[in-house]
Amino acid sequence: MNIENLSIPDVKLIKPRRFDDDRGFFQQTYHYEQYAEAGISTRFVQDNWSHSSKGVLRGLHYQLKHPQAKLVNVIRGEVFDVAVDIRRGSPTFGKWVGEVLSAENGHQLYVPEGFAHGFCVLSDTVDFMYKCSSFYTPGDEYGLLWNDPNLGIEWPDNCQPIISEKDLVLPQLSEAKFF
Repeated sequence: MNIENLSIPDVKLIKPRRFDDDRGFFQQTYHYEQYAEAGISTRFVQDNWSHSSKGVLRGLHYQLKHPQAKLVNVIRGEVFDVAVDIRRGSPTFGKWVGEVLSAENGHQLYVPEGFAHGFCVLSDTVDFMYKCSSFYTPGDEYGLLWNDPNLGIEWPDNCQPIISEKDLVLPQLSEAKFF
């Protein structure tokens, strides 16, 4: 397993080892002791699976009272995955990082608490899996507008967003509630 710090060092790009042969491949997607040894000792309590079509953009979401760290990966298809630092007082507050995650590359993104998270589907469909450190809590749902010019997220050209009505009315960073 190779772990890289991104331009926001608390967000990690994880490249698990993959063992390929003529039958396919094997890849371990999580092993607490190995991740803890690498500095990711988050206790995950919930796994989620999202299936989406090309162009669907989900996010940028977070919970305030019950913040969630996430370990995300794609098991079919490809996404552009984004994390935005919303920790007040952080030197990277309002900054974002983005990575292409796909079933083919097998990469994962670790998104710690204090970040808004979202993704855009680049393939025909995607199956997106993620672990969360806190349970989903109805009523504790917050988010940022995906195209907030103050964030300046550089979504890929082939991301033609299909966005839920709920996500279309999320506030910009200047109007949002955060940590």
